[in-house]
Amino acid sequence: MRAATIRCVLALALLTSAAAAEESAIRVGALDAVLTTPSGVERPPVALLIAGSGSTDRDGNGPQLKPATLKKLAEQLAARGIASLRYDKRGARGWKAEFGKPEDFRFKDYVDDSASLVDFLRGKFARIVLVGHSEGGLVAILTARRTPVDRLVLLAASARRQGDLLKTQLEKKLPAAKMEPVAKAIDAIMAGQVVDPPPPELPIAPSMQPGIGSAFAEDPIDPLKQIVIPILIVGGARDSQVARLDMVALAAAAPAAKTLWLPEMNHVLVDVANEDENLSTYNDPDRPLDPDMVEAVAGFISAAGPR
Repeated sequence: MRAATIRCVLALALLTSAAAAEESAIRVGALDAVLTTPSGVERPPVALLIAGSGSTDRDGNGPQLKPATLKKLAEQLAARGIASLRYDKRGARGWKAEFGKPEDFRFKDYVDDSASLVDFLRGKFARIVLVGHSEGGLVAILTARRTPVDRLVLLAASARRQGDLLKTQLEKKLPAAKMEPVAKAIDAIMAGQVVDPPPPELPIAPSMQPGIGSAFAEDPIDPLKQIVIPILIVGGARDSQVARLDMVALAAAAPAAKTLWLPEMNHVLVDVANEDENLSTYNDPDRPLDPDMVEAVAGFISAAGPR
C-alpha cells in the first residue's frame, strides 16, 4: 500500500510540476541542453544535472537503458521551486564534429563541458548546485575543483577509480580464468598502455583505450578532500553497481558532508524490493524516484545559507 500510494502521489506531483514549469531548449557551444525553470519563482536556485557513464542524454537515457532519471529529477525539482539544466553528453544522439575525433576524447572533456555550462548559468540564478549521478558524480567533483559553485550533490557515486570499480563488477560475472586477463587489461589501460587485442570479455577498441583509460584512472577522493562548499552524498542499499563502502569512503573524504543512505533505492534512484524488480527499472521511465532522495536533494539545494 505504501509504495502504491507514494507512486500515485508522485505521479500527480509530476503532472502538476509539468504544468508549473517552463522548459527551454538551449545550446552552449556544441552542447544541447534543456533549461527547466519553475513558473512564478524569481531567481530560483539552479541544479546542473550531470549524467552517468556512456552516451547518456539529457533525460538520463542511453541507447539501451531508458530510466529517464534526470528528466524525473528535473520535474521534481521544478515542483519545489528549483530550476535545472540537463544536457546531452558527448556521444548522445550521435557524435558531433565539433567534439573532434572520438578517439581523441579524454575524460577532462566532460569536465570542460560541465564547467562551460556553469559559466552559462552564472549570474542568472540564486545559486548554482552541481548534481552528479553515478559517473556524473566524478565529473561534478572535478568541476567543483575547477570553477566556483555553491553546493555539490553526489547521487549513487563511486569513491573508487572507474577501472577498479569495473573490475569489482566483472568479478561477480566472470569465472576466475576469464577474469585474470580482463583485470590485467584494465590495469594496463589505466596505466596508459594500449592492449591489442583486448580480451573478448573487454571489447574496447585499441583506438578508444586512451580515452577510456583517462576515465578509468581518475580518482575522486583527493579532489573531493579539497572541496570546501556544502556537500550532500546519497546512496542506496539496492544499488547493484555502487556499494555502501563507496559512500562511506566519500563521506570520510568530506567529513563535513551530509549523507543519506536509503534502504530501498537502487542505482537509477528508484525504490525496488528485489533484483528482478531492480533490472526492470532501468527501462521504466514512469517509475517515480525515491521520495526521500527527492526531498533531501531539494531541501539541500534550497536550504538557507551563504552558499
